[in-house]
Amino acid sequence: MGMKRLILWFEIVFLCVLGAAGMTGSPRIDFVEYDLPNGLHVILHQNNEAPVVSTYVLYHVGSKDERPDRTGFAHFFEHLMFEGTEHIARGELDKLIKGSGGNLNASTSFDRTDYYINLPSNELELALWIESERMLHAVINEEGVETQREVVKEERRSRYDNQPYGSFFENMAKMVFADTPYAWTPIGSVQYIDQATIEEFREFYKIWYLPNNTILSIAGDIDLKKTKALVERYFGDIPRGPEIDRKSFAFDLDVTPSQNEVVEPITPLPGTVHIWRAPPMTHEDANALDLMINILATGNSSRLYRKLVDIERAAVSSSAFSYLQEKAGMVAVYAIGNRGVEIEQLDELIKAEVENLVENGISDEEWQKALNLKEAEIASSFGTMQNRAQSLAYYHQWYGDTNRINDELDLYLNVTKEQIQEVARKYLKQSRRYTLHYPVPEKN
Repeated sequence: MGMKRLILWFEIVFLCVLGAAGMTGSPRIDFVEYDLPNGLHVILHQNNEAPVVSTYVLYHVGSKDERPDRTGFAHFFEHLMFEGTEHIARGELDKLIKGSGGNLNASTSFDRTDYYINLPSNELELALWIESERMLHAVINEEGVETQREVVKEERRSRYDNQPYGSFFENMAKMVFADTPYAWTPIGSVQYIDQATIEEFREFYKIWYLPNNTILSIAGDIDLKKTKALVERYFGDIPRGPEIDRKSFAFDLDVTPSQNEVVEPITPLPGTVHIWRAPPMTHEDANALDLMINILATGNSSRLYRKLVDIERAAVSSSAFSYLQEKAGMVAVYAIGNRGVEIEQLDELIKAEVENLVENGISDEEWQKALNLKEAEIASSFGTMQNRAQSLAYYHQWYGDTNRINDELDLYLNVTKEQIQEVARKYLKQSRRYTLHYPVPEKN
């Protein structure tokens, strides 16, 4: 057995054991949290089992906070913040971290932009210096902006425009989130990035990259007293910014849906997506919705996969996801059909399985399996200091309750079979279903 296969085998066994045994031995994530006078929220988790530390910085700005004619700014800044600062030369930031035995990266969503650094614990000060520099002294000049314009455009071409079904998510958001700031995705539109001036980028930085719009979460081999002193040294003098005027908008679940067809020359097999509007992540139905989607169409043993792929042989794959955000949400199921299968057949099979769930609910076996998988998922999220730092910030930002990291599993275990059926009835109404079709283009 090769090394990669051996590692994968151990991971599968580990997850199966967790699912069977439960999480009674899972550690409690202890933490301290506080605010600096400038508004920066700090969360510290001490774990001295290994000499590693992770810093995680969450800026409360994502694509939904952009202007409709300047989409892609939040994602653009994810890239731009690696260009350098007043005291870190261009191209040196990466070298500093890798030269100290660490790694770093960043990501952007509808609601946030985040940056993480993993390092040996004796290099914590380096990470804090870098993040304070990026918050206060980022260099936004012509060279960096023009470089990242090309990087972002190439990312869009390679990951979205030139991939089969690469526009799935973008087209779903455009339909389901119409008339809201979620209607465009974080990758944004190339023309707006090209049209933007350097002053517009600088203004975006001044509005959003503020200590009072940020969470700094640190997890790992730290001393709490010394770490607090370092945080004060590197972030305490950064000025507080003005309070941010966030846009408000309505998101009505009871809407008239639409059906769209997307004909692209690179579509190899017929595809269909069924989408419904759903509540935001903090809604009381969120956990039941998550479990419902797992039962319906997540994994090879799910209802839709068994029906469409194994039994009917109509599809090569079928899956689902729930995408619940700060102010809005959606749930979706999709199928990629076998060659020659009509999209309408896929639609009818999906519709039948959804209606079966709505009318007849779920079995004890399905319910227990969904809970076991959720236990394993939550347990694995405790595995690294990066995951812990990220989860602590996540629960504070979106729920206002950092300790939810220790309560999340219990919240899922308290979801009943009846609640899962009820959310299916409530949200998966055929009268509210959006449909997106990807036909195979006809050959000339």
